Amino acid sequence: MKLVVTIPALNEEKTIAHVVNGIPRNLPGIHDVEVIVVNDGSTDRTAEAAEAAGAMVVNVKGRPGLGTIFRIGVERAMRRGADIICNIDGDGQFDPRDIAKLVDPLLRDEADFVTCSRFADPELRPTMPRVKFWGNRVVTGLINWVCGGTRFSDVSCGFRAFNREAAYRMTLFGRFTYTQECFIDLFSKGMRIHEVPLRVRGVREHGKSRIASSILKYGTNSLPIILRAMRDIQPLKFFGGIGMLLFIPGLIAGLCVTGWYFYTGLVEHRYRTTPFTSLITVSGVLVTLAFVMGVLALLADMLGRHRKISEEMLYLARRRIYSSRRTMRVVLPSEEVPHQTMGPTLHDSWALPVMRSIPPSAIQADSNGEREHLEPSSEAPSRSTRRSTVNPTTAASSSVKV
Repeated sequence: MKLVVTIPALNEEKTIAHVVNGIPRNLPGIHDVEVIVVNDGSTDRTAEAAEAAGAMVVNVKGRPGLGTIFRIGVERAMRRGADIICNIDGDGQFDPRDIAKLVDPLLRDEADFVTCSRFADPELRPTMPRVKFWGNRVVTGLINWVCGGTRFSDVSCGFRAFNREAAYRMTLFGRFTYTQECFIDLFSKGMRIHEVPLRVRGVREHGKSRIASSILKYGTNSLPIILRAMRDIQPLKFFGGIGMLLFIPGLIAGLCVTGWYFYTGLVEHRYRTTPFTSLITVSGVLVTLAFVMGVLALLADMLGRHRKISEEMLYLARRRIYSSRRTMRVVLPSEEVPHQTMGPTLHDSWALPVMRSIPPSAIQADSNGEREHLEPSSEAPSRSTRRSTVNPTTAASSSVKV
């Protein structure tokens, strides 16, 4: 079993070496541990400190956002042949020694996705500003509602671990953050989610958080990600809910006008709608919009089924690509090349900003016709290995996309 620990880092020069050195290398059931630091355009010596501590450093330019940085880390971990991927922040708020507790449910095959919970155990609740605590409660309640009544206690913690199956299945799009979208995406795909209560430092020792520095900023950037995830994963519930919000007031307005119309006819012997005549127009508009949203909900649900088929094909493609021995052997340099020299490939569906071509010399070990290492559960290994064997003549004349 191979564990790859990914660490997103932005100007964490004072803490990154402590985090990297604190990661346990001897874990029961784990035979190989690697650390990848994804440097999000730091202006200090974060990259140098991480590399000196023994981590592989991937430098990303352009500040694409924490969500993109997380996907780059997961993609690089899969290239390194990870069986388990653990993500931990580089600011020192999490104890790296707790990685052993976090990955234990994965090793015992009790979960596919394990996340640290700061609030599940009242005795381990960290000290943090009250507005931040209640903000987490509100977001957690929203995610539990989206996921159909689950009882998660913390959906915003960045200390989490995945097995290979969950990493294959995960498809994220958010740029600002990734934490809540992971829950919605993996829950919708039937992945087993488990929370582990751990002690976490509630306030950073150095610097200020770039993600949660402002509750208003965090909310306005996170809410669209949650809404889009709900729209894509539960379209019937999303658009149907909007339709019901329009239909109920329209129905009430229509019933009020109708009741008043018959009441005046019985009492005054003269049927009239005044002074509520305007409610007829309001009711008609709301009911019509609700009907339109209902039709849109059915169409979105149909598109959602096509999305599931597309994601299943993407899952099979990732499984084939990242289980290849050739993919695992390629050691990527840490510096990023300019975007102009790169073209999109299926391999880089999670990390478009860091695509590159690998020279043939980096994969010559495969030119002797060795079979690729596929997972035991994959079907027809002989056919896939024959197709993916590198031809020495072809490799000598062209580079290979990885």
